[in-house]
Amino acid sequence: MKIGEVAELTGTSTKTIRFYEDSGLVPPPERTPSGHRVYGPETTDRLRFIRRCQAAGMSLQEVRQILTVHDRGESPCGHVSRVLSDRMDHVRAQIAELVTLETHLQALLTHAAQGQPTDHDNASVCWILETEPAESSATA
Repeated sequence: MKIGEVAELTGTSTKTIRFYEDSGLVPPPERTPSGHRVYGPETTDRLRFIRRCQAAGMSLQEVRQILTVHDRGESPCGHVSRVLSDRMDHVRAQIAELVTLETHLQALLTHAAQGQPTDHDNASVCWILETEPAESSATA
């Protein structure tokens, strides 16, 4: 297969395929006498695997580690489970941070809605951010 066919089959751009080759995620393909890349079905399988890893939030470095284990002839599934577990912990921490931010933003919006035009007089930039929301607003 030519690079355009592989790109179409995998939903990966030709530029990305070349990048993956250059970075060692995909082995270099065979070349025709005229220098065109010729790919086998194993390349499409590998590209699909990389896309699934990325959809799970893995970095290219994590993908590279998994593929290295696989390329040594070992099963990377234990490593994948650990990476996914770490990723889940990270996502949960991000969600907790976002919930805290949401609460803070809601308190600020409530504070802004309850503000008086005269509150603007003492602010250096914007009274909404420069005065503390009322205690009852922060817990709402």
